[in-house]
Amino acid sequence: MSDIIASPAASWQVSVAKTAVLLVNLGTPDAPTTSAVRRYLAEFLSDRRVIEMPRWLWWPILHGVILRVRPARSAHAYASIWTEQGSPLLVHSRELTAKLRNAFVPDGVRVELAMRYGNPSVRETIARLHAEGARRLLVLPLYPQYAAASTGSAFDAATRALQAQRWPLELRFVNDYHDDTRYIDALAASVRTYRQQNGSAQKLLLSFHGLPQRCIEAGDPYLDQCRATTALLRAKLGLNKDECALGFQSRVGREVWIKPYTEELLDRWPGEDVRRIQVLCPGFAVDCLETLEEIAIRDRARFIAAGGESLDYIPALNAGQAHVETLAALIRRHLRGWTEESHAGA
Repeated sequence: MSDIIASPAASWQVSVAKTAVLLVNLGTPDAPTTSAVRRYLAEFLSDRRVIEMPRWLWWPILHGVILRVRPARSAHAYASIWTEQGSPLLVHSRELTAKLRNAFVPDGVRVELAMRYGNPSVRETIARLHAEGARRLLVLPLYPQYAAASTGSAFDAATRALQAQRWPLELRFVNDYHDDTRYIDALAASVRTYRQQNGSAQKLLLSFHGLPQRCIEAGDPYLDQCRATTALLRAKLGLNKDECALGFQSRVGREVWIKPYTEELLDRWPGEDVRRIQVLCPGFAVDCLETLEEIAIRDRARFIAAGGESLDYIPALNAGQAHVETLAALIRRHLRGWTEESHAGA
C-alpha cells in the first residue's frame, strides 16, 4: 500500500471542471390546443410561488373551475399568435440561446435553455447537463426584475433538480438585472430605432407584468425595480413622466394589484386627448402571449374602442445583437472566478 501511495501514477486527478449556463424562461404550451394549454396551466397554477394559497382551498378552485373554463379561452389566444415554428416565446428563446451558445464557444462554456413550466423542463435539462459532465451551473432567469413568482420559482426548480443528484453541480444564480447599463441601453436603442422607422407618438407606455399588491407587502422588490428601470430608461431617452408612463398589465382576479393598471390608462387617455401611443414591455426578454396577444391585439383594440387612434407595440429585445451582447456581458460577470483548468491533487 505504501508503494501505491508513493507512486506518482497514483496521484488523484480532479477532472476538468465544465461550466454551463442555463437560461430559464416561463414556458409555453406544446400546442395552441385546449388539452395542451390545460396541461401547461395545471403545472403553472400548481406552483406554490405563483398561487400562495393553502392547497385545500386552492385545489377545488383550480381543478373544479379554472382548468375547466380557462384552457379553451387561452388556447384561442395562443392560436392567434402561433407561428409555423411554434410558440413565439419558445422560438425567440431558442434563437437567443443559440446566439449566446455561439458567443461562449471560445470560453468553453455551454449555454442551454429550459422552461420553468412545460418543455424543455428545468429538471430534465439540468439532469442532462450533469450526465454529460457539467460541474458548475449558472442559472439566468430571463426576468430583468425579481419577483418570487417568477425568478424565485426558477430558483426553486433548479435547486430541486440538484437535490436529486448524488454529486450536485456547484450553483450560481442571477437574481435580477433591472438596472444593468447594457440592458437599459439596449431598451433605449430599440425605442430610438423603432421611432426612426415609424415616427414618434404622443406617449410611450412602459407596461410590465402585474403582481398582487400583497406580494410587494410580503417583501418582493419587483415594484421598486420596475420603477427603477422606468426612471433609467426615461433618463436615457430624455423623456419626462408625461411623455413616458409606467403601467402594469395581465391582472386577474378581484384582489388589488400594483398600480397603475395598463388597462385603465388605455381607457382614460383618449379622453385626455392622448390618441397615439407606443408600448414597450421591458420586463419581457422575448415576445410572448402577454406582448403579442394581450398588448398588440387586445389592448390595441381596447384603446381604439376608447377613442384612441393608434397603439403601436415596440417588439421585445428577442435575439437582437444588443440583447445577446447584454446577456453575454452579464453572464461573464457572474462567471468570474470559475475557470476550466484542471487541478492535480497536492
